[in-house]
Amino acid sequence: MTSKKKLLALAGVALVSTSVLAACGNKSDSKKSDSMSYSYVYATDPKTLDYVTANGAETSELTANFVDGLLENDQYGNLIPSLAKDWTVSEDGLTYTYKLRDDVYWYTADGEEYAPVTAEDFVTGLKHAADKKSDALYVVQDSVKGLKDYVDGKEKDFKNIGVKAVDEHTVEYTLNKPESFWNSKTTYGILFPVNAEFLESKGDDFGSPTDPSSLLYNGAYTLSAITSKSSVEMTKNENYWDADNVHITDVKLTYYDGSDPDSLFNNFKDGSYSFARLYPNQPSFKKASKEFGDNIYYAQQNASTYMYFFNVNRTANKMTEKSPEQFEDTKEALQNKDFRQAVTFAFDRASWNSQVAGEEAKDKALRNTLVPPTFVQIDGKDFGDTVTKDLETLGDEWQGVNLKDAQNGLYDPEKAKAELEKAKADLGSDVSYPIQIDTVVSQTDELGVQRAKSLKQSIESNLGKENVQINILEKSEEEYLAATYNAESAEQMDYDITISGWSPDYLDPSSYLDIFSTAEGAASTMRLGIDSKNTELVQKVGLDKYQEHLDKASDITDDVNARYTEYAKAQAWLSDSALVIPTISLGGTPGVTRIQPFTAPFSWVGNKGGTYIYKYQKVQDKPVTTSDYEKALEKWKTKRDKSNEKATKELADHVAK
Repeated sequence: MTSKKKLLALAGVALVSTSVLAACGNKSDSKKSDSMSYSYVYATDPKTLDYVTANGAETSELTANFVDGLLENDQYGNLIPSLAKDWTVSEDGLTYTYKLRDDVYWYTADGEEYAPVTAEDFVTGLKHAADKKSDALYVVQDSVKGLKDYVDGKEKDFKNIGVKAVDEHTVEYTLNKPESFWNSKTTYGILFPVNAEFLESKGDDFGSPTDPSSLLYNGAYTLSAITSKSSVEMTKNENYWDADNVHITDVKLTYYDGSDPDSLFNNFKDGSYSFARLYPNQPSFKKASKEFGDNIYYAQQNASTYMYFFNVNRTANKMTEKSPEQFEDTKEALQNKDFRQAVTFAFDRASWNSQVAGEEAKDKALRNTLVPPTFVQIDGKDFGDTVTKDLETLGDEWQGVNLKDAQNGLYDPEKAKAELEKAKADLGSDVSYPIQIDTVVSQTDELGVQRAKSLKQSIESNLGKENVQINILEKSEEEYLAATYNAESAEQMDYDITISGWSPDYLDPSSYLDIFSTAEGAASTMRLGIDSKNTELVQKVGLDKYQEHLDKASDITDDVNARYTEYAKAQAWLSDSALVIPTISLGGTPGVTRIQPFTAPFSWVGNKGGTYIYKYQKVQDKPVTTSDYEKALEKWKTKRDKSNEKATKELADHVAK
């Protein structure tokens, strides 16, 4: 339910905890004290604290504070040394060698020293990921030499895999092919270290979601307490190797199910919370505007992309009241691209987002493509510019569509009607109308229900209730999650349309686009109701053509402009397919805060950049003013540009000559 590098659920709470501050800053009227506390909310209990095998934000946004990897992000998004004090890259780009610090130790939850962190811990971590079939294997299994064969059982000896401890403080990775973005993957949990002796002692209890003693800690914080659907508490690791950069001494997150949005501001007002996401349509917003009018700011958009997934081959039917005939009619309609485009163009995402962000900010978080248009550049121009040109070649309906962020670029009722007529002509008498589309929501998620009603209103209004009907199925949170976010196979996906999100793992468009690959284990293809082994369905919806673009782009390793150009074609194909409807990113929403703006590490990728990383952040007594936030933002942007340029030049120093 928040934001980074993995599948993201979107209840009202999903927009609570990570839309907080859009980056990091430097105002200095903080409390003159050796102790700073941070308090806010969390939305989803972790199913595990095993940071190597998990792929959910609910895990990584906790454990990234407990365990360090080789590199981390600074406040401008640059990769800087963490446990690796330095590194080199072979001239052919295949071998990365990292020199570790010799002053880093593992500690128990009670703060007792357990063992030094060594190179062998990184080997153990990756082996554990492979042996346990980590949900995040897709990030590295095609990158590290031999790892895919080990995962598939073709290679039995992990010593033959492309990761080894050269000596106690030197770890080396050998890749299958050059990856200019490899270092960004080292900030991801699957490449974090694990102590072999401790792992063996814990067995299947390693990373137990309710037991702080089930982990060892080498990071900025230790987990002091965790209670399901109640609270999470962290304490500064006083033995941490970089303790001088840890200013917040204790963190408390309180469980929040979305049922009382006003409670966020009320708890901020009385000093219980360090931050509050504000909801302009809630009663508390008027109070906040009156009492904190000079403190409300709008966070910047981030790398997360939330989208509605069409289930084009739904087989589960516990969450429906449709007749068997209606069930099959819906499936047939959703397998038709023109029908999916009709729904896409009919959906007023600005009105939908206004249910949470308010009328004034309804466009601020909108996103029109899976890959953010400014994520990478092609020959000095935004990735999205190339996507726009490619998309226009795929059909007249895409002429004049604005794909830039913060635009309601996909909304066009006239195009919606035209696409519906094309779909009806193609479907003929095979289906009966109205097509019944089920969407499941948690009944405790007040804002989620409001959004679902907005989805229903705009689609039915623009396409006609006689043609399309959206059925809102309000269920318990457990039923909702089981049918959507927590469903583990295409067969378990019990909806016709649902919303979820994704944030990238590493700095390459493939980190977004590969989630719909036809390769086994792709992160989100199953959420379309598609089993990649079902070649007939894959071909019917065209994912085989999409895969061709992915494969061609992946094979380009010596020219990033050419690589990104091919990935732009893949994004254009995905947009045209309308298998998913991009909606929003996190950010673009109002809030008030006592956290000094732009003190958090910043990154669009990995686990070591974001407002959920409490290292570096500072809390002040008084709420940050709107003016101070905006000044800090402009200052940060200027410094970031200069810092990024310098860092890019320094990267060449790490290539072995």
